[in-house]
Amino acid sequence: MKAMRRDLKKVAPETLADLRRGEEGTLEALDLPAADARRLMELGFLPGARVAAGRAAPGGDPRVFRVDGSEIALRRTTARHIRLRHAAAVPR
Repeated sequence: MKAMRRDLKKVAPETLADLRRGEEGTLEALDLPAADARRLMELGFLPGARVAAGRAAPGGDPRVFRVDGSEIALRRTTARHIRLRHAAAVPR
């Protein structure tokens, strides 16, 4: 069981909701209705932008994400629709 948990930790996050506190990812796409995607892009959630997962509310939702020098709280349902690039594609 412990070996399985270790393997799960190595899986690259695929959406913003998959990031753990302190982890970063590069945005790939926003799979949201046009109005929602536009508003998030105005806040800095643009393809290619680096995003870091921050703290969360006591129940775990919403969570704070740092992007373009700002901290934005998003519900998990929204964060699940924001795709990240695979780790191999992330430039260092």
